Amino acid sequence: MTNLANLTTSQLHSIISIKEQIETLRGQIASIVSGGGEVPSLAAEEAPRKGRRSAAVRAKMAAAQRARWAKIKGNSVAPEPAKAKKDRRSSPATRAKLAAAAKARWAKARAEGKTKL
Repeated sequence: MTNLANLTTSQLHSIISIKEQIETLRGQIASIVSGGGEVPSLAAEEAPRKGRRSAAVRAKMAAAQRARWAKIKGNSVAPEPAKAKKDRRSSPATRAKLAAAAKARWAKARAEGKTKL
């Protein structure tokens, strides 16, 4: 056994912590042996979680974090929420014009006897 006088305070704290854990485990063993208790299940104490969150929850968390940073940095104005994604599809009128132009190109190509543009 080592001399306790030569150990640092952090080492002594670690030793105390380990000894307390040992005493707790010995008490649990004694209660199991005496028939007074059941073995604690690890699954019941700490079941692993997936941690998946919905988009709405992530957005709320992000807004809260932005607010915390604004408070730390001293910004009194909260940033604007992100804009909705723009619909980038062509309108029906534009699609009709493009289709008519393509048909005209192909009609001209067929009239010239081409199979490729």
